[in-house]
Amino acid sequence: MGKNNTPFTEQNLEKITSKINCNFLQLFVHLKQPLLSNNRRTNLSMTAHIQTARTKKILPLLLAMAIFMQMLDSTILNTSISAIAHDLKESPLNMQNAIISYVLTLALFIPVSGFLADKLGTKKVFIAALILFALGSLFCSISQNLTQLVVSRVIQGIGGSLMTPVGKLALIKTFPKNELLQAMNYAIIPSLIGPVLGPLVGGYLVDYLSWHWIFLINIPVGIIGVIMSLKYMPDYKSDFLQFDLKGFLLFGGASLLLSVSLEILGNAKNLTPVLLIVLLGLLMLYMYYRHAKTDENPIFPLNLFQVRTFRVGIVGNLATRLGISSIPLLLPMMIQIAFGESAVVSGWIVAPMALSAMLGKYTVIPVLNKLGYRTTLMTNTFIIGVLICCLAIPDIHTSIYWYIPIILIMGFFNSIQFTSMNTISISDLRAYHTSSGNSLVSVNQQLAIGFGIAFGLIVLKLYQGDLHLIQNEIHNAFRYTFLTVGSLTILSGLVFRRLHFKDGDNMKTNK
Repeated sequence: MGKNNTPFTEQNLEKITSKINCNFLQLFVHLKQPLLSNNRRTNLSMTAHIQTARTKKILPLLLAMAIFMQMLDSTILNTSISAIAHDLKESPLNMQNAIISYVLTLALFIPVSGFLADKLGTKKVFIAALILFALGSLFCSISQNLTQLVVSRVIQGIGGSLMTPVGKLALIKTFPKNELLQAMNYAIIPSLIGPVLGPLVGGYLVDYLSWHWIFLINIPVGIIGVIMSLKYMPDYKSDFLQFDLKGFLLFGGASLLLSVSLEILGNAKNLTPVLLIVLLGLLMLYMYYRHAKTDENPIFPLNLFQVRTFRVGIVGNLATRLGISSIPLLLPMMIQIAFGESAVVSGWIVAPMALSAMLGKYTVIPVLNKLGYRTTLMTNTFIIGVLICCLAIPDIHTSIYWYIPIILIMGFFNSIQFTSMNTISISDLRAYHTSSGNSLVSVNQQLAIGFGIAFGLIVLKLYQGDLHLIQNEIHNAFRYTFLTVGSLTILSGLVFRRLHFKDGDNMKTNK
């Protein structure tokens, strides 16, 4: 009783087997669903990891392209002025407007690059900058008069003022601190070779093709950059979008006035207007300082300078470039004026600096990992200062090829210097300071280069006017200038004593 007396027939066996198989299938499907979901998540994670790895590989190349185009166009026009002036039927003196307009546009719009990137996204702003730069280059090449050329150079300058800071900002936000040094090391090389190769490349293009090609070469580079950016440029934005218009006008105006004074200082016969412009620029900087103390969201917060590494990086960059930045101008000028050589020959004398700068990038990371930023920057600045002083050793009867080994060694140590200064400046910046801090570093570099060139020319003019000291020999004026500039560079290394021995340890990498 209570027992199931159903006979065990073949038909019943089939029903039982079918039911077991059905239950097993349901169980299998139930168990497989989370496995499929996990596999899908794993595949998505692997795809994202591969995409991030590709982005990290391509992003330094994108920034390097942007820096190279900007730095090349800052100098390539210098050897082409006469040819362009002749073709446009303008005075070569008036052609300086084409150079000044580009530099001033950079000075004015670099401060706003961080805000635009935060509001619109790094990808959109970087691509727009590349397009503007390429269009400006095209318009320059088809300009029929000086006015059109100046307007085209302004368009170029707007693109250039956004390309490098925004590309660098994307790099900083993509790489963790212990990988940033290596990425920045590769990307920064064009800033060393651009000013050196610019006059040489410009001279050859003008001699063998036409001056139009000094602008047309930017177009294919810009197109390649846009295509690569569409796929690989990350799009970082910020939720905090309040724009400090008053601060931008004050700081941008100060940057513009100081840049104007630097550009006209080299050819100024009367220093009074130049000094007035400098004073007005400094006054606007002071007004910005007063504004930033009370504004809740200034374009460049003053508490940036409470970060020791940022403060020392900014001051050290400005001080050391007073000497270093003038050499790519003074040495070719001396070879042409004192030794009577052509612009092409003087360009080739300086060109080895670009080669050794590229070699230096393989050394900077091991050096920083072993010695740290403080020791590296103090020692390296001293070596560069001594090398600049060595340029004063050869006399007028010495072969010009004596300068090649000095320049070759100097390029190597310049590579270490610029990579170290640029990375220590951003090593301790918090995420909310990255955009403004990066923009301020870019403005500082632009002004430091201008100050360095202007300082070198002022010192040269002072010695040139003392005929008794130089014994009526222009070459001696250059020699005394190199000694002065080199000595200042040696002293500027003391700025880096303010660094702590452990500063920059978060940037160390084992690669």
